[in-house]
Amino acid sequence: MDSGDTAWLLTSAALVLFMTPGLAFFYGGMVRSKNILGMLMQNIFAMGLISVIWAVVGFSLAFGGDGPLIGNFDFAFASDIAANADSSGGMAFFAFQMMFAVITPALITGATADRLKFSGYAAFIAIWSVLVYSPVAHWVWDAGGWIFDMGALDFAGGAAIHINAGMAALAVIVVIGSRRGHGTEPMPPHNLPFTVLGTGILWFGWFGFNAGSALAANGVAAQALVNTHLAAAAGMLGWLAIEKVKAGHATVLGACSGAVAGLVAITPCAGFVGQMSPIIIGLAAGAVCYLALEIKSKLRLDDSLDVIAVHLVGGLLGTVLLGLFADTAINADGADGLFYGGGMELLKDQVVAAIGVMVFSGVLSYVIATGIDRTIGLRVDPDAELIGLDQSQHAESAYQA
Repeated sequence: MDSGDTAWLLTSAALVLFMTPGLAFFYGGMVRSKNILGMLMQNIFAMGLISVIWAVVGFSLAFGGDGPLIGNFDFAFASDIAANADSSGGMAFFAFQMMFAVITPALITGATADRLKFSGYAAFIAIWSVLVYSPVAHWVWDAGGWIFDMGALDFAGGAAIHINAGMAALAVIVVIGSRRGHGTEPMPPHNLPFTVLGTGILWFGWFGFNAGSALAANGVAAQALVNTHLAAAAGMLGWLAIEKVKAGHATVLGACSGAVAGLVAITPCAGFVGQMSPIIIGLAAGAVCYLALEIKSKLRLDDSLDVIAVHLVGGLLGTVLLGLFADTAINADGADGLFYGGGMELLKDQVVAAIGVMVFSGVLSYVIATGIDRTIGLRVDPDAELIGLDQSQHAESAYQA
């Protein structure tokens, strides 16, 4: 990479890091006031723990070696990365991918809000980042990975990040169960302005998330940035339109959720589609993710802040739609989808990739969560949950009387 490409990648890494505190505020505004510090801490803590794990072993398992299932230890303890820039992408790529590794387990916290023991959460994301995230990142983005080799596309993480984290969230809530009072007590968001702030930060940071994945300051990066913005805008409109029809109101929370749904769905597609495709994908994501909210009520799942509906469903939708809308006129390194003369091949590969990540992440996440729950415990006890995570886990209060 030349100096301009390096500068853009480093800037993008900073933008992606900023997304994690943005996610903390996005989620934090939606929980009850007694749990906001618990939510902020779970997100901000990932910036510390996962960054160190990434340097020690995570990056090497994701991008070392060329095996189909997992990397090796060539880059363990952050060794030889700069010296092997041709194979690893160098320190700029290391930094950029580290921020992806940080935010992915943080996404899970929206589903498990109000009831995770902090020590259990720390153990889960540490193990999960090594045993689940790094292998899936290798499959999707390393030239030796089986999904990459198959020909499936994932520009910035529809499968590696959103499907992966969404399935992990589903597995964990199956293990820990519902919040105390779920379904019988009102649990409204305590500070929607925080959620709006978090949405703005996420939207802003997502330009680095998606456009940075071009790994160069070029036309593909510009296309990815425009696609990202248009999909978020359309996602907001799609969600609000369905919400207005079904619920009778267009809500602030709906506007925020729809924008994020659009951002999630465009993530795998961002550098491979153009023209009106991002608007179509965003509109579909807003509508489909809103309708997916009915899943948790039918299955009686307490996905506190709709991670499954937004990230799992949105990630699946974007991954599959890429098989329809991918266009090599936008990115010659991609492939043509069904609507652009490519036939069914890419669509098939996208479906196989999505199913593979779903099964692997779901099963292994369930095993990890169950193991932690039966040893050190994954959920707080009833009294601690009643008091709130702020006091019971951190001995602090966000708001003083």
